[in-house]
Amino acid sequence: MVLRGYVPTSEETLQTLAALRLQSLNSDFSTHAPFPRLEELFPPHVLHARLPPPPHRPPTKCRGARLRAGLLAGGLWGQALAKQRAERDQRLRGRLREEGASTMAAIVEKWKLLQGMGRPEAMAAYMALVREWPGFGSTLFDVDLHAVRTQLGVVQGQLWQWATLTPLSLQSPVGCGPQRLWLGIGAKAVSLYKPGEPEPLDSFCYGRISSFGASDSSTFRLSVEDRDLLFETSQVEEIAQLLNTYLASAGAQQLPRPQEPPTSSPTSEPTVLPQGLCTAAGSWQHRPPVGSSHS
Repeated sequence: MVLRGYVPTSEETLQTLAALRLQSLNSDFSTHAPFPRLEELFPPHVLHARLPPPPHRPPTKCRGARLRAGLLAGGLWGQALAKQRAERDQRLRGRLREEGASTMAAIVEKWKLLQGMGRPEAMAAYMALVREWPGFGSTLFDVDLHAVRTQLGVVQGQLWQWATLTPLSLQSPVGCGPQRLWLGIGAKAVSLYKPGEPEPLDSFCYGRISSFGASDSSTFRLSVEDRDLLFETSQVEEIAQLLNTYLASAGAQQLPRPQEPPTSSPTSEPTVLPQGLCTAAGSWQHRPPVGSSHS
């Protein structure tokens, strides 16, 4: 979770976590101790973020200009461009090695300060730092928020409008495209995070979720009170299964587990979510993902 970048925290804390991991693996610092690779201790994306972005090349609009550019690319000019790209890639690799060496040196210095700390203490300190993030314990999924259901526009028979998520509410119908987010599913709530941000943009306890399900194999819908959130993700089935597990667990703690009606009954009553968790938006019903069946 830490190495994949799913614990948003400072670089200083990430270095401390790496040092604690070394202490738990190797005990006190020693030049003879085996060193894991940096990517096994520290999130690689942090190092890559330090590198300068690639130069922006404005698109060629004129057809004649595109033709001339294509002819040049096939001759000496193309060879020169390829050489420039190779040189730039080499510089970036050198810069990445320098950043990696600097980061490893900082981690080793922090490791030396942990002398005398036992393995259980190091592991406990590691977990204490990770637990400082409010989203600890949640399973995070990369999703693209595409739309929030409103009363404007019709797409495939559904009323949708492009929406932008704000820190205050998901109801703002402004914006023009999907947003990459983390969907965090925990034991008590579902939260939406901007990647890398420690605080959620919004959270929904399970009493506010009226239904969820798969529109297709890559589209997931989550109904929260009067809003339907539409996500695109490659993990539709995993999200649905985890939500179903947490909701079933919450129901078992609050109410006797209801008997699920036959799937063939058109007038079956939806499963009711226990209302003691928070202010409820109504009954809860689960639509299984594509290709799955009720258990």
